Amino acid sequence: MKLGVWEIVLILALALVLFGGGKLAGVGKALGTAIRDFKKEMKSDDAQKPAEEENKAE
Repeated sequence: MKLGVWEIVLILALALVLFGGGKLAGVGKALGTAIRDFKKEMKSDDAQKPAEEENKAE
């Protein structure tokens, strides 16, 4: 099932009415922080893998 532009606009408008602008801004901020932290951890995990593989080879 595909969502068109008008369906997405309707869903966003209903969310705004139900939760209010302040609550949605807080949810957006929390989601952005979580995604940023996840990406940072993925990069640090990739940086650690080559060092771990070198230690295993020795």
